[in-house]
Amino acid sequence: MAGYEIPEPADRKRVADSTAHPEAAEETRHPCDPAFQHGVVVGFDGSVSSERALAYAIGMARRSASGLIIVHVANRLPTTVWAGCEPPVFVDVPDHRTEVLGLELACADYLSEVPWILVERGGDICHELEEVGREYAADAIVVGSTHGLVGRIFGSVAGRLARRAQRPVVVIP
Repeated sequence: MAGYEIPEPADRKRVADSTAHPEAAEETRHPCDPAFQHGVVVGFDGSVSSERALAYAIGMARRSASGLIIVHVANRLPTTVWAGCEPPVFVDVPDHRTEVLGLELACADYLSEVPWILVERGGDICHELEEVGREYAADAIVVGSTHGLVGRIFGSVAGRLARRAQRPVVVIP
């Protein structure tokens, strides 16, 4: 069937050419609520240090009359499954912790004073926090400090974020 073209239906929507209009492609790729522009981004995983960071970020958002963007970076590392002598198969393990954190936050009385949203991301924590901060044009990123051996060996999230972020980073001990 060489040389035969299938006509496109009249009601079919065309995909925007990202090279012709880069701002149009950017808008469709990163939609965010304008009510949270220039808000406060806080990294939250349910740990004690992230709860302290959340408490500080709530006060910061309240004082500046802005929204709170709570970011949970989910564990999306692939799990290796061995099937006999076959090569390993990588399976993406879903992280349901974000749903649990969202329910806990929705029931929390201390969040009733500020508008807030919960954003789930997967990947490197530092990169994702900075990316959300860029998308929402955040005024600051608040994180809890890392304690323990892992933070000393690989470097803390707060330290790496403070070196690479394009906006103020507040580290709560």
